[in-house]
Amino acid sequence: MKDKNQRIKYGFKKILTGSDLSLRKLAIMEIDSGIAGPTVWITAAVHGDEVGGAAVIHEVVKSVRQKPLLKGALKAMPIMNPIGFEASTRNISVIEEDLNRSFPGDKNGRLSERMAETIFSTITSTKPQLVLDLHNDWNKSVPYLLIDPYPGKEFKTTHYIARRLAFTSGFLMIQEEDESDSFKTLSGSMIKAGIPALTLELGESYVVNEKNVRDGVSAIWRILSELEMVKPDPALELFFKPPKEFLNKALSYYDGPKSQTSGLVRYFTRPGEIIRTGETIAKIYNVFGKLQETAVAEKDGIVLGYPDTAVSFPGAPLAAFGVL
Repeated sequence: MKDKNQRIKYGFKKILTGSDLSLRKLAIMEIDSGIAGPTVWITAAVHGDEVGGAAVIHEVVKSVRQKPLLKGALKAMPIMNPIGFEASTRNISVIEEDLNRSFPGDKNGRLSERMAETIFSTITSTKPQLVLDLHNDWNKSVPYLLIDPYPGKEFKTTHYIARRLAFTSGFLMIQEEDESDSFKTLSGSMIKAGIPALTLELGESYVVNEKNVRDGVSAIWRILSELEMVKPDPALELFFKPPKEFLNKALSYYDGPKSQTSGLVRYFTRPGEIIRTGETIAKIYNVFGKLQETAVAEKDGIVLGYPDTAVSFPGAPLAAFGVL
């Protein structure tokens, strides 16, 4: 059912002029209900090989066309890193810089910082109430949501709002640890600008997995419903439903144990499964098939995913977990 008051607009924002004088641009999608309310941004593909988020945005916009916003505005950048996207690479391919470690950016800085500044200023100029940044993870992984590290007393309320909205998503939630570049990400820089932001990890990179798309749409719709921007939709169930033991809890990210040997990895657990301390995660075999190492869980947790390669080296992570 369409609403004649709802306005939909597609446009572009220039990011650079190429050596052949062609323009490289950011695509922007905007839906305005015409009624005062929150402004929410959804962004995707800051890493060029993480393509699934763009499909999630397409589906959310399609849903809002049919089930109009009750109030406020929804804005989106489906592909923030078009250079990396076209080359299927994580970074900005021509310079190998990570766009998601370049925020809030610098209009006179490196290319990644200039692109980041354009994205950051475009979003912040609209004074949004929330930014949802969509990512993809290892090929063998389950969807989960990242909550940025505590940013200090000055932004305590911003962090609290983001955390509260995270609990409405239905996803596993991981509380990130503070690292040197934590606030150089899009979501981290938004938090530091006083804008609540969350990062959604939506399964495998490189391809569009329709189950992960469905889960992304479901989580976003739940959050928009909490903001009273859309009506709840009970039909949007999650494909991956977190075990009750880990639902509505902020988990810690843990990537131990590390491999102690080189060889071929064979896994004995799957993403989304609960694992207990001492249970076997994987076994590593040498070129002749001799068992080199048995890796066991060091903590109780849930398996978030494991690497895209079955080749191990000493010190390499074998899996990622959410732990209580």
